[in-house]
Amino acid sequence: MAKTKPTPTTVVLFGATGDLSRRKLLPGMLHLFETGLVSELQVVGTSLEEFDRDSFVKFAQEAVEEFGDASDRKAWDEFAPRLHWAPSSGAADLRKAVDEVEEETGTAGKARRLHYLSVPPKAALPVVHELDQAGLVENSRIIMEKPFGTDLTSAVELNAQLHEVFDEEQIFRIDHFLGKEAAQNILAFRFANGLFEPIWHRNHIDHIQIDVPEELGLETRAKFYESTGAFRDMVVTHLFQVMAFTAMEPPTSLSPEAITEEKNKVFRSLQPIQPEDVVRGQYVGYKGIEGVDPESDTETFIALRCYIDNWRWAGVPFYLRTGKEMAEGARIISIAFKEPPRSMFPRGSGVGDHGPDHLTFDLADRAKMSLSFYGKKPGPGMKLDKLSMQFAMQDTGWAGAVLEAYERLIYDAIRGDRTLFTSAQGIERLWEASTPLLENPPVVRPYPKGSWGPNQMHQLIAPATWRLPFERTWRDPDANGS
Repeated sequence: MAKTKPTPTTVVLFGATGDLSRRKLLPGMLHLFETGLVSELQVVGTSLEEFDRDSFVKFAQEAVEEFGDASDRKAWDEFAPRLHWAPSSGAADLRKAVDEVEEETGTAGKARRLHYLSVPPKAALPVVHELDQAGLVENSRIIMEKPFGTDLTSAVELNAQLHEVFDEEQIFRIDHFLGKEAAQNILAFRFANGLFEPIWHRNHIDHIQIDVPEELGLETRAKFYESTGAFRDMVVTHLFQVMAFTAMEPPTSLSPEAITEEKNKVFRSLQPIQPEDVVRGQYVGYKGIEGVDPESDTETFIALRCYIDNWRWAGVPFYLRTGKEMAEGARIISIAFKEPPRSMFPRGSGVGDHGPDHLTFDLADRAKMSLSFYGKKPGPGMKLDKLSMQFAMQDTGWAGAVLEAYERLIYDAIRGDRTLFTSAQGIERLWEASTPLLENPPVVRPYPKGSWGPNQMHQLIAPATWRLPFERTWRDPDANGS
């Protein structure tokens, strides 16, 4: 059987000399090229900085040396000639640069084009219109970075203007959280295992936590953050998307259309976010950063309780938390199961002392999962303690096959797979559900750097407790020579 010839791909990278390009996009495209997943690749970089092809190639080489994988660097000599530059002098020059690359490589009329907008939000629509003027819209796809609006009105307006140029099927709104292997493992765990799907239900689950604390501060992003805050920056574009994967009904298939429809059903069932179900915080010292209003009430921390009003999840609270300058960085989904009746166990047995059983997904780059439950301690009497079964990607032979989040999403966009991307309908519904909070936000409470947030977050989740910080550490398979 004849082997299918790979489709040539031209990536037009806007903001090619920016931080995201340096840390993620250029090393990621080198990795996709080196693995053969996207072997017929050409990259046309452009930005407002005064670069040419030679200086862009040098910039990319320094980026992959600092942030790329050592095994990928072996392919650098073959990858470097595939890097090109388009001056930021208008639509005509952009089109000329793309045409020259495709004519030079013999891919004119054959290459599919992917436009990656690694640019600030205010620059996104001007780039879209430049692509329109350059005649680079037809038979192309476009990747957009968050935020997708700042409220319902702006989201509707943004989508309307996008749809004047691109069809919805051409637009890929990126969420790197869903590009992580562990996030997709939720689908596998739920729908491929008879052990878990029957109990993924209000009858067995007490509550769910999606917890993404960050150690980073905002010294370099304060101007951007002042107009967004933690809710707009993280919850709408990331945490709600992860929640949809956790809560969705079984799709009719694993096709992008079927999964998107089930995610949108979750969003349609999301009850409006009420201010009394939200704790907002701001770390001490934020107001002293250059570019921040001395009277700023922008939240750098948010914790909220929300409900999905459908048959499966009625009455089950979802707790979401994220913030800057917190005690440690983590990305956790934790499912707390309801505790069973335990009248048979004697007083002092220890049952219930450490809270309910939990299934935990760690969404960090090295995917991990654990299931905690009670078991009997060896010895006389009925003494119970918490045990834990843990699985980590590095325990398998699969770890080398894991694509970094941006790599996976670029690869999916090139192939036209929309499974992990947000639709216009979904994002507008999330802003609609967020309207009560945005119109009447609760007071911002201070919290010290290196903490877990304002104390009021404990009242929000009581009588349960936050899963982070963990009482037990993740197992290290290399410890003790094992």
